[in-house]
Amino acid sequence: MTRLRWYIIDLARSLWVRSSLFAVAGIASAVAGIVLEPLIPAAWSVRIGAESIGNVLQILASSMLAVATFSLATMVSAYAGASSATTPRVTELLISDSSAQNALATFVGSFLFSLVGIIALNAGVYGEGGRVVLFVGTLAVIVIIVLTLLRWIDLLARFGRVGDAIERVETAASNAMRTQARNPCFGAHMRVGPPPGDAWVTSDRIGYIQHIDLGALERVATEGNGEIHLEAVPGSFVDLAQPLVWLDFAPDEEGVRSIRAAFDIGRDRSFDQDPRFGVVVLAEIACKALSPAVNDAGTAIATLGALNRVLAILAEPPEENRTVAYAHVFVPPIAVEDVFEDAFSSISESGAASLAVGIRLQKTLKSLHRMGSSEFRSAAVRQSQLALKRARIALPLADDAARIEALALSD
Repeated sequence: MTRLRWYIIDLARSLWVRSSLFAVAGIASAVAGIVLEPLIPAAWSVRIGAESIGNVLQILASSMLAVATFSLATMVSAYAGASSATTPRVTELLISDSSAQNALATFVGSFLFSLVGIIALNAGVYGEGGRVVLFVGTLAVIVIIVLTLLRWIDLLARFGRVGDAIERVETAASNAMRTQARNPCFGAHMRVGPPPGDAWVTSDRIGYIQHIDLGALERVATEGNGEIHLEAVPGSFVDLAQPLVWLDFAPDEEGVRSIRAAFDIGRDRSFDQDPRFGVVVLAEIACKALSPAVNDAGTAIATLGALNRVLAILAEPPEENRTVAYAHVFVPPIAVEDVFEDAFSSISESGAASLAVGIRLQKTLKSLHRMGSSEFRSAAVRQSQLALKRARIALPLADDAARIEALALSD
């Protein structure tokens, strides 16, 4: 994914962008009545009752302002509730929800449409033909509002709930994991073994890598007639001393700047190119549910089901004859052991004293053990044995520990 495309996708998820676009569309619809007035016969205004449009716009303006304010308050409340019940990392997915953004943007745009129409009517800008255009536009806006309200009401029934949060995180993690499984190196070569050469480039910022423009790295490598081997991948936390890449050539200052510019580094991790982040967030939800203050084993079990589905994607074979778009760039494969550590280690620790969670955890690992490669199976066995050891210490009854032991994987 190029940097420009990544920026556009990231910008499109912002609430203000959709609201601004809908607002501009609403204003343009009101102004269209002025432009199209010469094309509309004046007699149509009497036939369709366009003189009453002022009252309709007054109702729309007052009601849409109230609905937009209520919707914004509801969304903020849902963000706070989801952050408290699950994990603050879920809020990012709720904020970028397209249905919620479209609803709020529609209400704001309808309000501005009504406001501009009222001002234009009172200023005497519209003639008889213009009132017809405004009347037709108002009817279309009302239809859009009704459909949006119906969808918004349906969304509010589950927006920000624990189950909705798990589903959203699972979807984001599955999308990133599917991209990773089908094309493990994002169009570059897979790096095997330690990187060659003794030249490297460090970051000039501290934070998490959110996106890497491999096309920019390919251009630098081509110009230097060498290879670039990534040391840090999306999701990695980098500082000023840790190498971002290793090179077998010596880049000039412009090349170093281009390499650093290819890495978008922020304060937080991103779901897009970082499949491990979705796994970490799912594990956080389970651990929050298993805390003494919540003590909700059912949510933890539901989260284990989501983790089972997400990690099963990682077990899928990569695409055959995949196209290598960046021939001079080498990317290390995802470490399966680390993914299993992210997914299950914290859950086995937090749920060690819960028999139900321990049983589901062992069954989940056994399911993953059956479908993966040797590395996949080895990681499942390690987490299974680790969970068993913790259960033996935390479970008060020997019979309960024996049930976990009967399900545990062995070498």
